[in-house]
Amino acid sequence: MKRISIGSWAYAIGPYADSPVPWEEVVRKLAELGFDGVELGGFGVHPNPDNLPTPEDRARCRQGVAAAGLAFSGLAANLWGERLINTEDTTPYRETFRKNLQFCVDLGIPGIRVDTVQPPTIFEQVDPDTARKRVVSTWKECAREAADKGIYVTWEFEPGFAFNKPSDILRIVDEVNDDNFGVQFDTCHAHMVAAVGARQPGKKETLPGGALELARKLRGKINHIHLIDSDGTLHDEETSTHAPFGQGVLDFDAILPELNRSGIPHDWWTIDLCFWPDAWAVTAECKKAVDALNEKYG
Repeated sequence: MKRISIGSWAYAIGPYADSPVPWEEVVRKLAELGFDGVELGGFGVHPNPDNLPTPEDRARCRQGVAAAGLAFSGLAANLWGERLINTEDTTPYRETFRKNLQFCVDLGIPGIRVDTVQPPTIFEQVDPDTARKRVVSTWKECAREAADKGIYVTWEFEPGFAFNKPSDILRIVDEVNDDNFGVQFDTCHAHMVAAVGARQPGKKETLPGGALELARKLRGKINHIHLIDSDGTLHDEETSTHAPFGQGVLDFDAILPELNRSGIPHDWWTIDLCFWPDAWAVTAECKKAVDALNEKYG
């Protein structure tokens, strides 16, 4: 059986930005609902390197999560204030990554999420080859530094960020070529990238088998999973709509057996309700849906 977590960012940004659910309440409620863990969105009012600056602060946070019977499944690091593609010097990005990497170490978080930070329209400023080389060289360094601290790096591709075509994803993970680096496979992003071709610059590139075919192509390269449905739309015309289970079109009976063949080096499945307007209210039903999938495919 898989361990089940959920991303805390669903309760802190988007519809919850003006009234985020307090961290202590998130931890308490997830424990009550039978979650095994929480995936930390390290920004806003929730725990992050800036509002927990001391080792003592971080130890208290770690102990509080453990006392609730939960564990951290990963960190979504706040790297969005940095530039990765339209600069020759990615030192500030790497320094912010390094700050979040130490935060992972201090809290006992096993993996750190990255993305390409900038939207697909960035190719109006920087040619794709130059952009890809900057991304690959930076992530090579990040993967090596993280490996030294026992933390893996996972790249979440999605329509809202540059390099959102199936061939882009495959090429970049191959060029980084590090055992400590892999792809975070979010099922709704995979559908929007591989079946819809949302926000892809130039000629659209889709796969006949959609998300399932992309998972097959990425077999052996996936090191983290986010589960949520997709209704084939974008949220605010930017990123994939993270629709609760049963409100979309994804065939989890086909996708999950393939993801089980991907060689993922841990046993976490993470629910992602990012930007869903009543995420707090539907968390319980999403947990029940994933529990049912866990019974069949965990």
